[in-house]
Amino acid sequence: MSQPTLTLWSDSDFFSPYVMSVYVALQEKGLPFSLKTVNLDLGEHLQAGWRGYAATRRVPLLEVDDFVLSESSAIAEYLDERFAPPEWERLYPHDPQKRALTRQIQAWLRSDLGPIREERPTSVIFAGEKKAPLTEAGRKSAAKLFDTASALLAHGRPNLFGEWCLADTDLALMLNRLVFSGDAVPELLADYAAFQWQRASVQRYVALSAKRAG
Repeated sequence: MSQPTLTLWSDSDFFSPYVMSVYVALQEKGLPFSLKTVNLDLGEHLQAGWRGYAATRRVPLLEVDDFVLSESSAIAEYLDERFAPPEWERLYPHDPQKRALTRQIQAWLRSDLGPIREERPTSVIFAGEKKAPLTEAGRKSAAKLFDTASALLAHGRPNLFGEWCLADTDLALMLNRLVFSGDAVPELLADYAAFQWQRASVQRYVALSAKRAG
């Protein structure tokens, strides 16, 4: 059976945390893929000629031969099912409860904590932008993040569920929005985020952003 042709579409700045999640997933699977960009600032994603226009008009967008899929969580789950162990690495834990919790964490990070995403955009991580101090809403959102993450990591291990999973990357990125901004972050959480950030697949994505900024 021949290997499918995979293409990942990203924003041209490589600032999207959701593109990063899919990029890391592909890297962890060891799947060869092409990387293409669409300029969101110029509205290229809203032009009918773009491949993802008929989907959600958002990035990330993954093409697998003639199959097109959007939304990072859907893409990651598809990759883990289609390119499954033992031939490929896992993105989600084997245990069904831990797997469900991984999905829960990802869904929470994508649907909650809006003030952090607004006041600490990923440009603070990938472009070194400086932002004003957190508002009251931002501080409350950060406190919620810290409480939840501290409970998840109370076991003291470097990964959420013993072995790395994709939610580790997603959670580390959310924490690093604050770490890179110089906000006070509990030591346990800052250490966890720093450890996850050194993963090879993550550093390859960081290098893309740095190259673009340079």
